[in-house]
Amino acid sequence: MRKTGFHERGTKDFINIDPLQTGGKLTEDAKRALLEWGDGYSVCDFCPGTLDRIKTPPIYDFVHETLPEFLGSDVARVTNGAREAKFAIMHAFSGCKNGKKAIVMDSNAHYSSYVAAERAGLEIFLVPNTGYPDYLIEADAYARVIEEASQKTEVVLGLVTYPDGNYGNLPDVRGISKVCHDYGIPLILNGAYAVGRMPVKMKELGADFIVGSGHKSMASAGPVGVLGMKDEYAEIVLRKSGKYGIKEVELLGCTSRGVPIMTLIASFPHVVERIERWHEEVEKARNFSAMMEKIGINQLGEKPHNHDLMFFESQILYEISQNTKSGRYFLYRELKKRKIHGIKPGLTRYFKLSTYGLSEDEIEYVINSFREIIDIYT
Repeated sequence: MRKTGFHERGTKDFINIDPLQTGGKLTEDAKRALLEWGDGYSVCDFCPGTLDRIKTPPIYDFVHETLPEFLGSDVARVTNGAREAKFAIMHAFSGCKNGKKAIVMDSNAHYSSYVAAERAGLEIFLVPNTGYPDYLIEADAYARVIEEASQKTEVVLGLVTYPDGNYGNLPDVRGISKVCHDYGIPLILNGAYAVGRMPVKMKELGADFIVGSGHKSMASAGPVGVLGMKDEYAEIVLRKSGKYGIKEVELLGCTSRGVPIMTLIASFPHVVERIERWHEEVEKARNFSAMMEKIGINQLGEKPHNHDLMFFESQILYEISQNTKSGRYFLYRELKKRKIHGIKPGLTRYFKLSTYGLSEDEIEYVINSFREIIDIYT
């Protein structure tokens, strides 16, 4: 029988530097919830008609009190993922019956933002980044793109990725939100790599919506996401069904249930506590970046860096891959020998990684491994 699963691939005890996984590792409380609420009907048995109204287990309190305060929003919901949250907002604003509408988003946006907008029927206008080597998104660029887009169609939404999933850049959300609001456009803050890792409050940053990922950054089993918004937009995004009066149409009447939401709730106290140490994670990332650059592997994107997700360029590793028997897979195999997991097979010239949750000893081990690999092949 073919084995499947992360642990069965032999990486259970590895140092994990995969940005997709570092913020989503389950806490011990979440692992217990995983077993307790594993049956498919476990949460639905308690449902009075909508998921967010379940009081035992305490989903109601989490969704209507704890989560809005945490997100800095007026209203919150748990969704089946960050992309589902984005789509719910976009579809609610798409106005498909009233002609084509548009969204303006950063060119560093995750692909799921793009396809969510496509599915919602929105025309997409991209704000360019500053290019190599920083790839920054600037507030003034939003103004230019909104002006251009507005000459062709009605712009109904803006979106900014904070941070983006490639370079880990944290754009000026306050500046971008001011630009959007000057044009009367609400702003979506996609915080899939922020919510649950670092301090982030929707209203403090001036955004109108905030989206997060439970399985990427909130130590929960997925897929699960969170959605926050201002009161004034709740009637649009959380509109009720004409026939089934308590069902919210954009959320298809019900969202994440069972294991995903229960592990999200179980891990939440730990998530709140670890955010208080975010400055330590930033410091670790900056130190790691500096040490990588000393061995000829350069970090692209914002400097000094303000997030654990980093993107690197390595000419020396690329050149090794051109002259070794293992080819471009040599780096993956050498790291695997050293019990380091997270850089995709075949990547040598450009790759991203995360230092989130690593100890100082683990960071030093990873750096020494890269140094050793380069020394062996050169």
